Amino acid sequence: MEIGVYTAVLHDRDLRSALATAKELGLEGVEVNAGGFIGTPHLPVDAVLSSDDARDEYLGLFEEAGVHLNGLNVNGNALHVNPAVRAKHSGDLVRSIELARRLGQTRVVCMSGLPEGAPGAVAPTWIVNPWDSSWLDALEHQWSLAVPYWRELDRRAADAGVHLCIEMHPQNLVFNPSTLERLVEQTGATHVGAEMDPSHLFWQQIDPVAATRHLGSLVRHAAAKDVRINPAAAVHGVLDDRFRRLRPDEARTGLGTGPGTDGEHYVNEWPTDSAWDFVAVGNGHGVDFWAEFLRALHEVDPDMKVNIEHEDTALGRIEGLQVAASSLAQARAAAGV
Repeated sequence: MEIGVYTAVLHDRDLRSALATAKELGLEGVEVNAGGFIGTPHLPVDAVLSSDDARDEYLGLFEEAGVHLNGLNVNGNALHVNPAVRAKHSGDLVRSIELARRLGQTRVVCMSGLPEGAPGAVAPTWIVNPWDSSWLDALEHQWSLAVPYWRELDRRAADAGVHLCIEMHPQNLVFNPSTLERLVEQTGATHVGAEMDPSHLFWQQIDPVAATRHLGSLVRHAAAKDVRINPAAAVHGVLDDRFRRLRPDEARTGLGTGPGTDGEHYVNEWPTDSAWDFVAVGNGHGVDFWAEFLRALHEVDPDMKVNIEHEDTALGRIEGLQVAASSLAQARAAAGV
């Protein structure tokens, strides 16, 4: 098993510095972004695709730092109803398969995407409880779009020897173990599986350890990211929609949607008394949980790669990584993996 970090949190520095930071934290590998919602400052995409020398020079940076490259990340919505968003994110996802092949990588983290709920719709529709027959009609329409798309992606991935590891993320068609299994079953996929990220499972009240053991060999990659459920959840529930739209004069974090989207897609302001928050590993669930999680992953694959993803706004970049790395080191020792 290898403990590393997803370097999106280190995009404030160049790759050499990011790798040095990972090494200083005692981490063994890194996962770098290859497109989708965010940029690619740690991966010269065009150069790697077009030049063997550039690729070898890039890989040499990891060897020099003593840190492994252990995956690519291209989270986005490749099924978005907006054609500009769809073209950007789908193009990045397809491209990442060839990138992974050229870099000797076998794991690409991604999301399933979320299409419209009916022909002619202008926005994605996330349906989570289709007790009304019309909602089930919409859900069936979404799956009719997703299945052929993912069947073709699986073919491309299999040809390249790459596994597409879906983060089960709400606001996507695949957001829990049953929807992941449905996608694999309906596509007949052999190279599509799960990236096991506990954070989004926690706030859905899913036990990540039970989910890991349930999915078994479908778990191909993992993230270490924690969530704290707050007292406000008792009133607002975990499906808390009290987000604020930012004004045009306020700084915005875009979602990598490319030209043609008119700046429509960006991150909204989180509720001040939120029902739940992302926190550093160990600050939502203790070492005992993380030890059992690592143990479950080891049962699935002793060579599993587990990368810290840091989104705790209460802690700085390095401070949050230090907390996470320390928690995981303790958990790993306790788990004996």
